[in-house]
Amino acid sequence: MLYLQKQSRGALIVVKELTDATFAAETSSGVTLTDFWATWCGPCRMQSPVVEQLDEEMGDTVSFSKVDVDENKQVASEFGIMSIPTLLIKKDGQVVDTLVGYHPKEQIETKLKQYL
Repeated sequence: MLYLQKQSRGALIVVKELTDATFAAETSSGVTLTDFWATWCGPCRMQSPVVEQLDEEMGDTVSFSKVDVDENKQVASEFGIMSIPTLLIKKDGQVVDTLVGYHPKEQIETKLKQYL
């Protein structure tokens, strides 16, 4: 399993990078948020720091991860990911919400708190 790392205010932010093979197991329990993205996607580059900040603040109660849609077409297809970024929220393995396009931190945080 890959981990995307970014230095933020002296702390190392680690967001799990999931694959077609690891997605189901890693998102099967608790509340999870998966950021479907691609390296060439401008709005994805804007969304990524927001997800990292939320991981830093809410990582004890929500599991955050990323899926590169170019490298993991199976899971992207399975969940009907047509536009990126797409944030997929699951609770105990079931999809409970989907956010398509860029979303500010406060909006994502409010959505996540509904499922805690």
